[in-house]
Amino acid sequence: MKKPVIILLASLCPVFAYAQDGLYAPEVFRVASMIFTLGLFMWFILAIMKRLMDNKLKNKIVDKGVPDSVVASVLKTNPKEDLNANVKWFAILAGLGVALTAIHYTQPLGIHSLAIMAFSIAVSFLGYFLFLKQSEKNAD
Repeated sequence: MKKPVIILLASLCPVFAYAQDGLYAPEVFRVASMIFTLGLFMWFILAIMKRLMDNKLKNKIVDKGVPDSVVASVLKTNPKEDLNANVKWFAILAGLGVALTAIHYTQPLGIHSLAIMAFSIAVSFLGYFLFLKQSEKNAD
């Protein structure tokens, strides 16, 4: 529980960076966007590593000749989960695109830019959540 709190507090530190005229908004936006981009890149690398390790595990299981019942329980793959992951990434990137477009038309960059970004990504996650609820309802 300590780790998320520390991460949240560390990510809020740039908000309190003051210059002589008050809050230095363009610098805050630059720092926040760099942190977000770095986090997204690291998440992408971890997803690729997970897929590579899963593939390596599957190959080793097949090479060892493990019984089918054990293989089926270990290699539970659901194509619907892959579809949902694709829809999730579409929703995130579409929300990010809408946010960046709105930020472009509401120059200069400021704290409102961060609010636009957060709101757009939140709406995209809400859309993804509603998609999951609808797909569960249709499956039943």
